[in-house]
Amino acid sequence: MAASHLTLDSELQKVKLAILGAPGVGKTSIIQQFVCSHFTEDYEPTESKQVYIPSVIINDHLYELKIIDSPYIPYFPVNSLYEWTDFRGYELRSATAYVLVYDITSEESFQYIKSLREQIIESRDMQDVPIFVVGNKHDQAEERGMSRREVANVVKKQWKCGYVECSAKYNWHIVLLFKELMKTIDYIDYGHKPTAIRVQDALRRNRCVIL
Repeated sequence: MAASHLTLDSELQKVKLAILGAPGVGKTSIIQQFVCSHFTEDYEPTESKQVYIPSVIINDHLYELKIIDSPYIPYFPVNSLYEWTDFRGYELRSATAYVLVYDITSEESFQYIKSLREQIIESRDMQDVPIFVVGNKHDQAEERGMSRREVANVVKKQWKCGYVECSAKYNWHIVLLFKELMKTIDYIDYGHKPTAIRVQDALRRNRCVIL
């Protein structure tokens, strides 16, 4: 899988990823490492929504990603009215997938995404909408709050979500995170259909998609 800054045409598969989490967990750092291999020690809270548009290739399929780096939201917009009245929630209800980031040294940040996940699945149709949980700051693993096994058991077995631990600081497992997420989305899009049918379906869908 490769990331770049290509200007893509309308015939490509478009995917909208919403990256959510408590303040200071490293959402922006994860995105910037993936998109431009950049990390800064200086922490600046995300005050307004930022959008990154890289392209990726997975299983010979080319996707345009719209990665939404959202500021902290106290709650997920439960309906379209809330989405429109609070700029922080705009576009979140129509995301293709959600990446919920927590800091492995902060149990409080995990409790936040636990609550957020519940709000998401209660407020929109989640059929074919994957959720990935990401434990960032693996470089500080000696200060870990909840054990990895405890978190993985909850996330994988109870929530049925993907789970990856990473370190934005050292660019560890960042590509793996997006690769696993896109493999899930690609499987939802294409499954095991014959290649010719996959291409026809992709072209047919892309002519109709309005984002």
